[in-house]
Amino acid sequence: MPNPGSPQAMQEARKNAPPMPGMSKNTMIGMLITFAIMGVVMLFYVPIGQALNYAFEPAIGFNGQWPVLTLIVAGVIMITISTVIRSYLTDFVTQARNQKISKDFTKEMREARLENNLFKMKKLQEEQPKITAKSMEASTQMMKLMPLTMIVVTPIYAWIRYFVWNVVPQDALYIHLPFAGSVDLQISVWVLPMWIVLYTMVSLPIGQLETRVVKYFMFKKRLKELESPGFKS
Repeated sequence: MPNPGSPQAMQEARKNAPPMPGMSKNTMIGMLITFAIMGVVMLFYVPIGQALNYAFEPAIGFNGQWPVLTLIVAGVIMITISTVIRSYLTDFVTQARNQKISKDFTKEMREARLENNLFKMKKLQEEQPKITAKSMEASTQMMKLMPLTMIVVTPIYAWIRYFVWNVVPQDALYIHLPFAGSVDLQISVWVLPMWIVLYTMVSLPIGQLETRVVKYFMFKKRLKELESPGFKS
């Protein structure tokens, strides 16, 4: 019998481990179809952008005079849509429970190794595949939701590209950045256009903030449902 905590014991635990949860064949096919649709949408961004321009340009286009402000507002819209979709389709209570279980397991395993408690290490190694499977559920769920969110936000990306290349006047394309001076929104930085770089810089912190706020309220709502007398699991 291999010594608990040894490489041989870890290999044996992996062999006896149940299969890890992963993306199903249907999920993989759905993602491939989604990326194909995204590629087609961006290839035909001009007609798609023209169609969406009737709705977006009067609302957030500002006649092309403030493209940075348009990028910020469009980023907020896209992040909000994707955040709401993920929030309503994610069980934050189960997610938090799995994260707590994984954290406690890691702590116990570390303590067992420091104490050289071979019996406890063996028991923990037997449970490790189950703990790992639970910790992967959140990542698997996010991968399943990605096609849905991308299908919703990709047309908005198409409109932004159309807006920058066809609506914004030439003199408004040059913006001043504290780290780069005057830059053109249409030029590429390595492989990405400047307007995508700027959008990413703006949308990432906004997305993190919105996710935390929505997650907080959805978490509270779910806890109230679980604590209600008539709730049935």
